[in-house]
Amino acid sequence: MGKQDDLKRAAAEAAYEYVSDGEYLGVGTGSTVNHFIDVLAERRPDIPGCVSSSKATTERLRAAGFDVVDLNSSGELGVYIDGADEANEHLELIKGGGGALTREKIIAGASRTFVCMVDGSKRVDLLGRFPLPVEVIEMGRSSVARALVKLGGEPELRSGFISDNGHPILDVFNLEIMNPIELEDAINALPGVVTVGLFARRPADVLLVAANSGVETLKRGG
Repeated sequence: MGKQDDLKRAAAEAAYEYVSDGEYLGVGTGSTVNHFIDVLAERRPDIPGCVSSSKATTERLRAAGFDVVDLNSSGELGVYIDGADEANEHLELIKGGGGALTREKIIAGASRTFVCMVDGSKRVDLLGRFPLPVEVIEMGRSSVARALVKLGGEPELRSGFISDNGHPILDVFNLEIMNPIELEDAINALPGVVTVGLFARRPADVLLVAANSGVETLKRGG
């Protein structure tokens, strides 16, 4: 494993401490989550199953021998574990680089505790250097893009990509997100937006930051 993989593995091992026996577990999407699924496969927690945020994660969980159920069947989740593309000091996030933002946001909203794993490069003072993903209904793609320009961004259609929900994604460049909750609400209110990859109304509860010196744990509200 390379150094980046080592950090992701360390974050995944730290996240495993939050897994509760006897409860369904929410599992996100992405390279760090793939390391987390490897840890789950090795340690075999006594859980009834998982709720997955993407087809790719579902396949990986099933291959590791875990039952995957629909969120409608599982009910409220105790813990949801995922990565992020950016995280600020308030544990507000940008997610959706992998395109699973809508399902991730639904699962985060249905979970009592949201544990987010990142490496130190994802920690930022101001969100927005990473282009902000916005999942849209195809019919509204151009009108949403025009509205995003008015909000100060430069939207680009993610080429050759359709989400698991069947929708395109606009990646919005050059935003300086001074007030993440305000911007999340403004974008979510645009007709044609499915969801925006700002996780500010529902930020992480625990942020695990993997660095060479070890894994730092940050909790919302200090």
